[in-house]
Amino acid sequence: MKFKAEVTLLVVAIALFALSMFCYSYTDTTQPTSTSAGAGAEVKSFTTGQLYPFRSIAIVFVGIASLSMVTASISYSKKTKPLSPLNP
Repeated sequence: MKFKAEVTLLVVAIALFALSMFCYSYTDTTQPTSTSAGAGAEVKSFTTGQLYPFRSIAIVFVGIASLSMVTASISYSKKTKPLSPLNP
């Protein structure tokens, strides 16, 4: 693989990690809330799946980014020779 392709894979991986971080932490605030009868505090009456609607997409993005990063790393490590103190 060419160096430009490896760098592109790494940049795509970084972008997907950033996007997945946003998707994983995004909360849906448009859902109605109900108030607790005893304490008077607002209690969310919906499940985590409704509160965080994009968490499954974020996990897919992390998987794709990880595969991209591993592919670029393996390709780069196959091209470079390890430095040894005996062979300058």
